[in-house]
Amino acid sequence: MEELDGEPAVTVIPGVNSKKNQMCFDWGPGEMLVCETSFSKKEKSEMVPSCPFIYIIRKDVDVYSQILRKLFNESHGIFLGLQRIDEELTGKSRKSQLVRVSKNYRSVIRACMEEMHQVAIAAKDPASGRQFSSQVSILSAMELIWNLCEILFIEVAPAGHLLLHLLDWVRLHVCEVDSLSADVLGSENPSNHDSFWNLVTILVLQGRLDEARQMLSKEADASPASAGICRIMGDLMRTMPILSPGNTQTLTELELKWQHWHEECERYLQDSTFATNPHLESLLKIMLGDEAALLEQKELLSNWYHFLVTRLLYSNPTVKPIDLHYYAQSSLDLFLGGESSPEPLDNILLAAFEFDIHQVIKECSIALSNWWFVAHLTDLLDHCKLLQSHNLYFGSNMREFLLLEYASGLFAHPSLWQLGVDYFDYCPKLGRVSLELHIERIPLNTEQKALKVLRICEQRQMTEQVRSICKILAMKAVRNNRLGSALSWSIRAKDAAFATLVSDRFLRDYCERGCFSDLDLIDNLGPAMMLSDRLTFLGKYREFHHMYGEKRFADAASLLLSLMTSRIAPRSFWMTLLTDALPLLEQKQVIFSAEQTYELMQCLEDLTSRRPVRGESDIQQLQDEDIETTKVEMLRLALARNLARAIIREGSLEGS
Repeated sequence: MEELDGEPAVTVIPGVNSKKNQMCFDWGPGEMLVCETSFSKKEKSEMVPSCPFIYIIRKDVDVYSQILRKLFNESHGIFLGLQRIDEELTGKSRKSQLVRVSKNYRSVIRACMEEMHQVAIAAKDPASGRQFSSQVSILSAMELIWNLCEILFIEVAPAGHLLLHLLDWVRLHVCEVDSLSADVLGSENPSNHDSFWNLVTILVLQGRLDEARQMLSKEADASPASAGICRIMGDLMRTMPILSPGNTQTLTELELKWQHWHEECERYLQDSTFATNPHLESLLKIMLGDEAALLEQKELLSNWYHFLVTRLLYSNPTVKPIDLHYYAQSSLDLFLGGESSPEPLDNILLAAFEFDIHQVIKECSIALSNWWFVAHLTDLLDHCKLLQSHNLYFGSNMREFLLLEYASGLFAHPSLWQLGVDYFDYCPKLGRVSLELHIERIPLNTEQKALKVLRICEQRQMTEQVRSICKILAMKAVRNNRLGSALSWSIRAKDAAFATLVSDRFLRDYCERGCFSDLDLIDNLGPAMMLSDRLTFLGKYREFHHMYGEKRFADAASLLLSLMTSRIAPRSFWMTLLTDALPLLEQKQVIFSAEQTYELMQCLEDLTSRRPVRGESDIQQLQDEDIETTKVEMLRLALARNLARAIIREGSLEGS
């Protein structure tokens, strides 16, 4: 798959003159930004007016369709179910499960196609109607291809049964006959209806011979003169040998019976039994597999693969799978007759009839507008062990490459990205790396969305991504002044620096307001307080308040002193701690020992001696300095009195 298949399609951007001016662009995971520059292509130095807009070009626009979103959502569940099929199952049980999965995928495609068809009919805008109709055609082609691949690659129907499956395939996808039948049978005299013989012919072309016989009986009733030949034609239709699903006859027996029946048809043609009725004679030639007679019905056949199946039905009903491609190629050539070239759909179907799976996937990748079809079909075929030998040159096999492309497209959508996660999970080589790259680019617009992303990362042990998301949420919380949430996220991210920053904000708020916010969080920090020194101090300082409130003054004093002497408390907070010590110093009983009082004095002196020298100050600064000076004097007085009391008390204890 290395060769270049042709020139890529040109995307025209309205208002941008790429021939005149140079373009600049930037790739994203699911889209590209494009704009015009001010530089002319011809003269590099000349500055010319350019288009003032920046354009966003998306590669997977189908993910934004409301109806196709149902396709993506429904198929996601089928995909997950397929991955869980027991690998130990073999033979018929495994094959039946894979066929069931394939049918489930097709039912989802058909449901979306029918809904899209209803929307196209109801569309008021002609342009929208055409767009929806085009999408219906694409979905119809997707189901057509998938159904054929199911018959040839998954069910692997043998000779005889193969033709039955192909007949069902044609009947399902060439369904105009049902509306035509209702129209003819709904008239007063069906045999005189303008489309009566067209209906009978289509029924014969599709192998619906029982229905064709019923229609001929109406002709016999309405025209007694032709009743005899209608009865003969009906008998030929009734006796045509075909392998039914429950039939146990061998292929050899079927071929012998079919040969006798074919010879009988030949005799009727040679005897000119139906010469008086051109319509019946034409039907006889069709049943003999006459190519010229079949090609005369081009309009009723509508496409070459219908022609192929009808041709096989009446010329080689026991065709073997290996011979299909010969008939397919010749049927395509005969039907087109050199008047037109094959369409992309024709090439895909032809590749399927040639049993060239890789060519089918390749052609579908080129022809279809998104990766949904090729990703899911390839995954299913891979489970059928049909792609094991096909590896690509860039690190993964075909299945994984296509699933990665599809999942990347889902990540461009604001809600479908959640489906993409599971597709990445089932790509063993590059899935995790791709998920890490894409999940970092998800915009965390709401906390609910962020929690979803975080849960996904935690379930997959994506440590770096968890930390990154928690940091982002912590920053948002700080900007919104939600300090409790910010601290919680920084702890979850195990980010010591940010936890220190948030702890400082808590302490600053305490200094300004005199109380803590988010007490529940601070009271239940537990081992998380060891993340940073500042967070440890915050937790321990709150513990000091608890002790003080419970009148455990000795424990509170020891903790307060240890916070200062261990230098775990920020220097800017020392004055607050010393002020907190005042009530303990003024207690009737001595709380601080002489040694502890000396340590408090040392801390106070360290704090006052390192105070910066200020220049000229305004009135507010002078007032603040006066308050600080008053606090220092009060502290010195309290410490001196406590020291005296502590020395007397300790001396008395020693003397006794």
